[in-house]
Amino acid sequence: MIWSLSFAPLFPLWVLVAAAIAALALSVAAFVLRLPAWPLRALAMALLVFALAGPAVEREDREPLSSVVSIVVDESQSQRLGDRATSTNEALAALEQRFAALPGYELRVTRAARGDGATADGTALFSALADSLSDVPPERIGGGVMITDGQVHDIPEKAADLGFDAPLHALVTGVEDEIDRRLAIARAPKFALVGSEQVVTLQLQDRGVETAADRVTITVRRDGEIVTQQRAQPGSTIDIPVTVAHGGNNIFEFSADTLEGELTELNNRVVVTVEGIRENLRVLLVSGSPHAGERTWRNLLKSDASVDLVHFTILRPPDKQDGTPINQLSLIAFPTRELFSVKIDEFDLIIFDRYERRGVLPLLYFDNIARFVREGGAVLVAGGPDYAEGGSIYRTPLSPVLPAEPSGMIYEEPFRAAISQTGSRHPVTRGLPGGNAEPPAWSRWFRLVDATIRNGETLMTGAEEKPLLVLSREGEGRVAVLLSDHVWLWARGYEGGGPHVALLRRLAHWLMKEPDLEEEALRLTSRGVEVIAERQTIGESVSDMTLTLPGGETRNLTPTEVSPGLWRASAPAPDLGLYSVDDGTRKALVHVGPPNPREFTDVLSTTETLAPLAEETGGSVRRLVDAGGNVLIPRVVPLRRATSFAGDGWIGFRTSDASVLKGIDRYPLFAGLLGLALLLGAVSLLWYREGR
Repeated sequence: MIWSLSFAPLFPLWVLVAAAIAALALSVAAFVLRLPAWPLRALAMALLVFALAGPAVEREDREPLSSVVSIVVDESQSQRLGDRATSTNEALAALEQRFAALPGYELRVTRAARGDGATADGTALFSALADSLSDVPPERIGGGVMITDGQVHDIPEKAADLGFDAPLHALVTGVEDEIDRRLAIARAPKFALVGSEQVVTLQLQDRGVETAADRVTITVRRDGEIVTQQRAQPGSTIDIPVTVAHGGNNIFEFSADTLEGELTELNNRVVVTVEGIRENLRVLLVSGSPHAGERTWRNLLKSDASVDLVHFTILRPPDKQDGTPINQLSLIAFPTRELFSVKIDEFDLIIFDRYERRGVLPLLYFDNIARFVREGGAVLVAGGPDYAEGGSIYRTPLSPVLPAEPSGMIYEEPFRAAISQTGSRHPVTRGLPGGNAEPPAWSRWFRLVDATIRNGETLMTGAEEKPLLVLSREGEGRVAVLLSDHVWLWARGYEGGGPHVALLRRLAHWLMKEPDLEEEALRLTSRGVEVIAERQTIGESVSDMTLTLPGGETRNLTPTEVSPGLWRASAPAPDLGLYSVDDGTRKALVHVGPPNPREFTDVLSTTETLAPLAEETGGSVRRLVDAGGNVLIPRVVPLRRATSFAGDGWIGFRTSDASVLKGIDRYPLFAGLLGLALLLGAVSLLWYREGR
């Protein structure tokens, strides 16, 4: 409760000033003239001017406000090591109990992990402290407490940056004699050509150890499989060569042997993700019998910047003699030996577009093509009547790798290509524009070669539901057969056309082993604060998956079908590091967070990082656990003014002087009978004095 004097003038201020000046002048004149009772005259005039000013006594009813104290609890990954989580919980419970018994304090508890989930790097406690006190006036802040291992990565340079004038205390978990081994990435490539050898530079460090250990084994895994091992001395830098085996992400994991008694094994392992980039894919296109759609394949492949195309068109068999001069037959001779014997392995894909045996290619070369497929190459046969007749490419040594055996029958009737049940789940044909309609919203075709499917998968059907597009695997390679030569009708826009670009491009890239088009695949990706597992299959069901977190914990994932052949499951990604998912037959990995996370740069607990700032605020930094493993919780002491807010066994917090006004009571001094009595009393006293 506060008392004060206030004024509410009855006249404008200039009138009061003029009256005061007049009263002062009259009082001075009375003094100079030695008039009788001049002091009483001056008093009467002063009371009159004072009454005109409207004086009043005010009483303020105020309620004191509590001091706000923020406790920031470090829940980062390093706080889960050893017994740190246990001592943290004990300290928090004890502080909450002691503040509850202390009047005049409001406690706010903030749990700080990694900020923006998996995208954040390092422990940010001061941003959490600022957020918790953002709505509190600085004069109400009593201080802050951080329960942490001391590894904080957003420490301000000076106490003024905190935004308040109050003590900051830190209670540090962990013990002083901790040791740890750490493997770190010094240099690593992000991109590399498939098949190339790259060098990853690592640093091996032992912290808290007085003498260096013996040489340590570093194991290298690519996509979860061990590829090599090397030895290194702690404190050294080592170069490890790795080979980029395939396109897309190649995940290399490097792990060092465990140091006996070390704090954690999590930072004994680092992950490098190298994106494999293929050189331009080399495609050999051999066009046989001339037809209306001869340039469809050429135009498509030439429009793909990632493809180097070699195209030959056989305009006439070599035994045809019609008197045409040799120099007019072709720009260059067909280099059959060079293409199909010497340099065949330089190609990724060979396409036969309506090829018919005319003696151009000796049968021996078809043996080379079959071997080329089994050793990892790819062949696409786009057939028309040539595939059904006696000169069919199937009647060569290439037939053992071709999945469709022609019956010799050709359907010459209109039909609409349709996606088969298997094709609806295959990445090559799934989701083709217009394919979900009944019938498909595509133009008609008018020719189909009848064939018996010996192996492989039929993705599209034609007239009378006969096979139209067949894919198969042979050894390490792949083969596709398109049993119609009318895809050009789509390209020309006949009856509205069809998705020829999407279909043929997907088909070519599947043959060239594009990872995204694998029909049986397990993928694991990270997005924000979660990891997403995707299972691609042409089967009708999938099994549950097991997700392994960086710390070794496992989670069971039950995927759901999001589209035909594509199953998906997701799970939170609370930690930085390597996640893996396994469905019993396949395994996929993804690294969440930066390659060298600051969270594990140094996991040894320390009081040194926070000590300068805490001492500048008058606070303190102390360990929670003594040498005997006992948790020591300091007493909480309220202080109004102090230069130091910490001592042996206690920590102090500022008590706020802030209050909130609840009401004001006003008592005018010259209002009513009281004012009248004062004025009449002064006049009466003056009259009495002059009467004598």
